[in-house]
Amino acid sequence: MAYDNVYVAKVAMGANPAQLVTALKEAEAHKGPSLIIAYAPCINHGISNGMGKAQLEEKLAVECGYWPLFRYIPENIDEGKNPFILDSREPNGKLREFMMGEVRFAALTRTFPERAEVLFKAAEEQCAKRYATYKAMAD
Repeated sequence: MAYDNVYVAKVAMGANPAQLVTALKEAEAHKGPSLIIAYAPCINHGISNGMGKAQLEEKLAVECGYWPLFRYIPENIDEGKNPFILDSREPNGKLREFMMGEVRFAALTRTFPERAEVLFKAAEEQCAKRYATYKAMAD
């Protein structure tokens, strides 16, 4: 996004299929480089609900603020519009609950509980700061 001529979108099909389709169409129509960053859970995440619920996992990641959705549309600059569009709502405060639903995060609480607490708090702060930054960019 720092180059002002690159289309960038952050998407998650399970969270917002319409936003994904919009991003794909915008990226294809953009006259220049396009980058779409998609959240796609894998078996190594250790989703407690199983890989059959990967789409739900994407939705939970977006809702808690772990994976905010946005689109950066360079053409909007020429039209006098804000190029940054935040497609996510304010996080629902369930980041830790989301993280505990994946073995890759939950295992830390069993092995190093004190360290896990520090890291979970840092993740909550980081996600809140990132959303605030994106919100300011969108406004």
